[in-house]
Amino acid sequence: MSGTGPLHGVGESVDAVVVGAGPNGLVAANLLVDAGWSVVVLEAQDTLGGAVRSDRELHPDYVQDTFSAFYPLAAASGAIRSLHLEDHGLAWSHAPAVLGHAFADGGWALQDRDRELTARWMEDEQPGDGEAWLRLCEQWDRVGGSVVDALLSPFPPVRAGLRGLTQLPSAGPGLVADLLRSVIGLGDHRFRGRAPKVLLAGNAGHADLPLDGIGSGVFALMLTMTGQQHGFPVPVGGAGELTQALARRFEAAGGEIRLGTPVVGLDLRDGRVRTVRTAGGPTYDARRAVVASVVATELYGDLVQQGDLPARVRWGMKRFRLDPSTVKVDWALSGPVPWASRPAKAPGTVHVADDRDQLVEATAQVAAGMVPDKPFLLTGQMTTSDPTRSPAGTESLWAYTHVPQPAEHRGDVAGELTGRWDHDDLERFGDRVQQRLERLAPGFGSRVVARRVLGPHQLEERDANLVGGAINGGTSRIGQELVLRPVPGLGRAESGVPGLYLASASAHPGGGVHGAPGANAARAALAHHRVRRAVPWIS
Repeated sequence: MSGTGPLHGVGESVDAVVVGAGPNGLVAANLLVDAGWSVVVLEAQDTLGGAVRSDRELHPDYVQDTFSAFYPLAAASGAIRSLHLEDHGLAWSHAPAVLGHAFADGGWALQDRDRELTARWMEDEQPGDGEAWLRLCEQWDRVGGSVVDALLSPFPPVRAGLRGLTQLPSAGPGLVADLLRSVIGLGDHRFRGRAPKVLLAGNAGHADLPLDGIGSGVFALMLTMTGQQHGFPVPVGGAGELTQALARRFEAAGGEIRLGTPVVGLDLRDGRVRTVRTAGGPTYDARRAVVASVVATELYGDLVQQGDLPARVRWGMKRFRLDPSTVKVDWALSGPVPWASRPAKAPGTVHVADDRDQLVEATAQVAAGMVPDKPFLLTGQMTTSDPTRSPAGTESLWAYTHVPQPAEHRGDVAGELTGRWDHDDLERFGDRVQQRLERLAPGFGSRVVARRVLGPHQLEERDANLVGGAINGGTSRIGQELVLRPVPGLGRAESGVPGLYLASASAHPGGGVHGAPGANAARAALAHHRVRRAVPWIS
């Protein structure tokens, strides 16, 4: 890995500068260098990876994924698959089961990569649900690949969209309707038992979509069916191994990465973004493109001068909304989670909510600016998923949950938290999260070797793109998706400023480790360069 500092001196000229060494930035950098461009990646942190990093900060014998952990969308993403990262040291691991939901009565809703086994578990609880699950899987087999491709492609997704439209009739009218339902409507329409309904709703809860609103159904289907087809894989050795493989591939192709190099400004020359200024003083001349894997509020609020932005972008950013904040708790455990009732197969990902109604209640409380007293938890049993994460017989565990953005905090349902998310707030909330697990796993606390609570401020300190702890680059609600993301009229990687491309989760299609914003930005930059060469007077 290259060191910190300027590339070869002040004013170095390269074909492209990529701002940010997270997965989207590194995917873009790889595609540009594959096209023969000279590319330098500038990263503010001293460690690459953005929100795909791992550390041993909590305990030297335990690997914790600092932010994200499971990567079903990476497994499904054509952008990431095309890079053949396995040739650059990346290896994947799977837990015995994909996903679980623990109920207070000792029951489990489980999803396995073997759809027949998943269906058998559902059938045992509610006759008819197993057959309904297999029918849903068969319908998704026909069109799911095109749906995923369409959702990850630049908007409008012409080729993937046309392919999907030709395939939809073969999937049957039921799936077409389900793509337009809320996840609540989808679950109630398809199933009678609680297991498939809560699994779908829990997957929709990964985003900040209202669970009874349009958009939650298609998101739940995509994540659930991707898990059925590909599992929820994790990189062997830690999440950071994914971005390390991207970096190794990029550097092997001749690209260079500069860590500890914050970008503080992007200046126009001859009507295009050309100059990239860094905090240390060196500047870079981007002859062809600047690709910014930067949250929209920073790109359009700090890096580009307001006078250089089109009026529609300035207007749109006044209405831009971040997604809710996040609190993440990490544990080093002396043994496996002592679930009161052991599941038939150990899942890597476990969702925690009393039932679907309580899940809906918790997400609605967050949307209303309230910290839930019974937060919906997404948890990861990482040693169960990848035995290299901690010593044999132990567990590296995390749980995260959504809370209101600090600026939107209106109160705490339990009346304990101030909303400042200082040390006291974090520890109180960490206790609340731990108590949720203790109810399902008596004796959990006795196995805690060490605990770390990361709140909105700590997450942003570790990755400036996670403003206020928002992990999705902006809300996933329908008013800020597709052609409306990040502002009305964009919907693609083009920023509205010639020569500048938005490659972060703030761009369509949004959050998730799939590399699509980076790939879309790189392909747009390459296409525009070809047009400029053919028609030189076009900026």
